[in-house]
Amino acid sequence: MCGVTPARLVDRFLEATVVGSFSRIGYHARRRLFGWAPLASLRLDGKVAIVTGATSGLGRWTAETLARLGAEVCIVGRDPERTERTRAEIAGAESELADLSSIADTKALAQRFAARHDRLDVLVLNAGVLTHGYTVTPEGNETTLATHVLSQFALTSALRPLLEAAAPSRVVVVSSGGMYAERLDVEALDPDRATYNGTKQYARCKRAQVALVEEWTRHLLGSGVVVNAMHPGWADTPGLRDALPGFSRLAGPLLRTTEEGADTIVWLAAAPQAAQTSGFFFLDREPRPKHRLPRTRRPDESREAARLWQLCVERTGG
Repeated sequence: MCGVTPARLVDRFLEATVVGSFSRIGYHARRRLFGWAPLASLRLDGKVAIVTGATSGLGRWTAETLARLGAEVCIVGRDPERTERTRAEIAGAESELADLSSIADTKALAQRFAARHDRLDVLVLNAGVLTHGYTVTPEGNETTLATHVLSQFALTSALRPLLEAAAPSRVVVVSSGGMYAERLDVEALDPDRATYNGTKQYARCKRAQVALVEEWTRHLLGSGVVVNAMHPGWADTPGLRDALPGFSRLAGPLLRTTEEGADTIVWLAAAPQAAQTSGFFFLDREPRPKHRLPRTRRPDESREAARLWQLCVERTGG
């Protein structure tokens, strides 16, 4: 324990308790313990950013905040009316419509953006879905896998030249603490219709997102592009209320606000110190362990991550 500050000891205790870490308790305790600089002190003047899933919840707050910090923000949404309304309400924002469960739509979005911009400083991959029934996209991919894993891979791949042109640049993947419940298993990402469990599939895909962050870090080594994942803790968002209404009601007083959940997204996108590390999984502005349960660890994890990368290449066309 020599050299460990009292603040670090409290942080470790919070992290071990789960409830203390993921709830608003953890957010407020850590903000005070470590004297966080306000996000308003950061600047992104002249920077270009994309935020997917930006019409509500964490994505909406992230897009608004990046714009206030001076960034030129492109919001990506699926619903035309909500996307246009959000664009009109964020000063200087532009917008793109795309169904991010579709690889073709995702690639078309990247092409349209690249036709207008020669750089991309920040890519926030926030769009997501939790379906309780088994569904497949017209391209033949299970919807959760397509939205959370394949589309993100396709978009990052397509925008890689713009990210490298803007280096040092950042990619922020909005994952979930739910990934702690599942190990990385490429075969399980293609679930059977008869035994489909939407919550389990969501957690598996969130685990895959974090594994791909490590793979992207390896593939982008020396490029100046930093890739990190984060989880927002238990945040009171429309997505949580719609997908897990029982949990939302039960945890109500402990849930973080949207602002509290999204704080680390913006911090990773804008803070100078956040550009010094890549391949990590953050909560409350700090890297966190990627495993909490022994059963989620596998001795061949790096080999399985390479299999995941190959799956993404094959399903998205590179």
